[in-house]
Amino acid sequence: MKKRILSVFVFSAALFPMQAQDGKGGISEAMLNQIKQAYQGTASDKALRNAIGNNDIRKLALNQENLTGMDTHFSVKVESKGITDQESSGRCWLFTGLNVMRAKAIARYGFQSFEFSQIYPFFWDQLEKANLFLQGVIDTSKKPMTDQTVEWLFKHPLSDGGTFTGVADIVGKYGVVPKEAMPETNSSNNTSRMSNLISLKLKEYGLQLRELAAGGAKPAALDKEKTNMLGTIYRMLVLNLGVPPTEFDYIRKDAKGNPV
Repeated sequence: MKKRILSVFVFSAALFPMQAQDGKGGISEAMLNQIKQAYQGTASDKALRNAIGNNDIRKLALNQENLTGMDTHFSVKVESKGITDQESSGRCWLFTGLNVMRAKAIARYGFQSFEFSQIYPFFWDQLEKANLFLQGVIDTSKKPMTDQTVEWLFKHPLSDGGTFTGVADIVGKYGVVPKEAMPETNSSNNTSRMSNLISLKLKEYGLQLRELAAGGAKPAALDKEKTNMLGTIYRMLVLNLGVPPTEFDYIRKDAKGNPV
């Protein structure tokens, strides 16, 4: 059985325009490499990833004796095949977009079954949105906090919602991978707590950037500080969602389940 080492899948990526933020204030390749350095993969980081990846953060942080149980029994169960489940997350836009591509991939390559990793583009979506917020803070740093744009930014620093154009933007820039290369975690299936924590950190960073700008910091200094801040956001995402793969082993099987 021959394994093929594949780079990140770019199925249908060429069909979508490159609309992810790449110009002034965008995340460049050099900038992304610097951001990645914030996660060192230490023993404690790996232990945290293992704990957070399979458990609700609230259950890890709170006294278990204070939690009450919840009945998860369903009286009616629909038997079906091939349905993807976003669970307790606002990623309907992402699942929908990937399912359109998934059907094309199954038809083109004759897969018996196949599913794109939803957590992989979601990871980059959250990082891009964090960068968009911080850059927005820099761009509006001369405006007062009572300005409507500034108010909106600090009320909505991050969300897990989106549209199909967001799928096109992220896939066009970062590609896609099979689900086996980056499977779901508890935080990806239950995004609210993770999103709230990252939002709080972004608000804190936003205020810091405004203080630096008010103190006369140059654009280069603000960009450098933003990159360092995104390093922390990247580490938070890795601890909750895992490290996005750049290559992986994958065995393609035909419609009969035979390896190709």
